[in-house]
Amino acid sequence: MRMTVIGTGYLGATHAACMAELGHEVLGVDVDAAKIEALQAGKVPFFEPGLPEVLERNIEAGRLSFTTEYTEAAEFAKVHFLGVGTPQRHGSYAADMTYVKAVITDLVPKLTGENLILGKSTVPVGTAAELQDMANELAPAGTTVEIAWNPEFLREGYAVKDTITPDRIVLGVQDGGRAEEVAREIYAQPLAGGTPFITTDLQTAELVKVSANAFLATKISFINAVSEICEIAGADVTQLADAIGYDDRIGRKFLGAGLGFGGGCLPKDIRAFMARAGELGADQALTFLREVDAINMRRRDRVVDLAKASFAGSLLGHRVTVLGCAFKPNSDDVRDSPALSVAGSLSLAGAAVTVYDPEGMANAKKVFPTLNYAPDCESALRDAELVILATEWKEFKELDPAAAGELVSRRHIIDGRNVLDVEAWQTAGWTLDALGRSL
Repeated sequence: MRMTVIGTGYLGATHAACMAELGHEVLGVDVDAAKIEALQAGKVPFFEPGLPEVLERNIEAGRLSFTTEYTEAAEFAKVHFLGVGTPQRHGSYAADMTYVKAVITDLVPKLTGENLILGKSTVPVGTAAELQDMANELAPAGTTVEIAWNPEFLREGYAVKDTITPDRIVLGVQDGGRAEEVAREIYAQPLAGGTPFITTDLQTAELVKVSANAFLATKISFINAVSEICEIAGADVTQLADAIGYDDRIGRKFLGAGLGFGGGCLPKDIRAFMARAGELGADQALTFLREVDAINMRRRDRVVDLAKASFAGSLLGHRVTVLGCAFKPNSDDVRDSPALSVAGSLSLAGAAVTVYDPEGMANAKKVFPTLNYAPDCESALRDAELVILATEWKEFKELDPAAAGELVSRRHIIDGRNVLDVEAWQTAGWTLDALGRSL
């Protein structure tokens, strides 16, 4: 099938490449000429394991190409995926729908015949119906445009797998449309492999992704709230999480106490969810998400407090190394990153901060150019008085505590992700602090 994917950021570029991998002819569309040029040359403008190979393979096979022209997109296909960003609106919790609406405004007047637009962006409930009204007004005479919603469930670091072999496919449709028939053809390969296909109304489909993110954020903040009690009471939050995780009603996933969540999805999605609930007159329904957000932000402050306590209350002039600046491992995304937030706060408190991350430093430098960035982990550790593990990259989890101890000037580490072998580090002469544990 021929299709376009409009928006070639993290979501769009991944979806375009993976749809081509499934055998479709795909045209990626974006107004950013530099991004399109890079993608056409086979270069992914962000870090995502496995995606460069998929991109290059399908460009070479002639199934994947890119353009900045909506006219070309309209001529190329009758099926269009909408995958542009919905960032948090400046000065508000609400989602900024400028880019989503711009796609309808720019694309629809150029369409002819019968067309289907499948939304993938995370949007406030009610958006699809609003876009359908816009499309109806903008469509040329004799042209029809059907809006359906097909939310994405990508995990950064696993996006290729999550697109080609998803754990579920959700499609929100209107009565009498052809979206389900088309979507089943598009996703024939994963459906043949047993992937569940869930058809809903438009509103339910719009709510699925944001509800999933709100639930995950709540689960993370729950264990972090409990970790605050554990620290005061002298309990161990990791053992507690193991114990409650055996209950299959709860499960162990997302019960990792530590620095909390970040990235381009969970923080802005729960805030947009709260904002939309207020707009709909259900402002009391999601007030608990304010505390979820607040608990998450407190974790960052707690790590800074631990750092200050390790120097008797003042960071001024002390050398601190922060391992990690991406919001999670296997990503170069520093949007709302707890790790980078901690590094910035330490610097503002007077510490001489050195950061090392395998992939995220180029993006981090755009946010905090005044921090020191080390070329490798060994350089970052050299002469440090305090080390903070802030992103749980495999490289950091597998550090040799004895070898690391030879590099630093003071063997003190804060495990912000509760991933280190406490006994091994303490045996090597390190003082180790961790969130939610008395060590």
